[in-house]
Amino acid sequence: MLDTRAILLAAASVAGFSAATDASALTPLSIDMAIDPAVTEGPSQFSTLAPREFERAPDDAYEPTARVANSRARLQCVPFARRESGVEIYGDANTWWRQAQDRYETTAAPSEGAVLVLRGYANANRGHVAVVREVVSSRMIIVDHANWLNGGEITRDVPIRDVSEAGDWSKVQVWHVPGRHWGARTYDVQGFILNLLNEAAAQATPVG
Repeated sequence: MLDTRAILLAAASVAGFSAATDASALTPLSIDMAIDPAVTEGPSQFSTLAPREFERAPDDAYEPTARVANSRARLQCVPFARRESGVEIYGDANTWWRQAQDRYETTAAPSEGAVLVLRGYANANRGHVAVVREVVSSRMIIVDHANWLNGGEITRDVPIRDVSEAGDWSKVQVWHVPGRHWGARTYDVQGFILNLLNEAAAQATPVG
């Protein structure tokens, strides 16, 4: 069997090099490194870096970037959520969950792009809808919404955390943007509406 040096000399001859060509100059660096025990034995020094350097910080350490993006938008939460999510539901926010049952896929857990539906906002007869932008953890999400401060404003990157005892997103707390702290009130969650027609609605929708 030919060794590496013999193979390189044969290749050099075919390419027009003389036999006197220094075969070591033709030896790929990778071959030299591959037979170096210092390179092949044991883990790379970089593989011993602590994985925690790349882990997400706990929710308590999360630094909110919530802000009022447009204080003069004069928007209610419903048209904003409809425009931002693509979920075509009309009417008061407190009717969205009921309307969604016959038209859209719904879930109890958050996902990006879904519409969060709250009930009992301000009073028992009012609701609120917001659009999920990011799922930070199993107990925290980031939303964009309108008119949460009752001024028709658009607020973005707002943290909302699950404070239910069961961890099932049935009750939440909302970050208070002006004060930069968690709001004192908690809100009941009806669920999350996905921008996906349910099976019955999809079959009833004409194609083309």
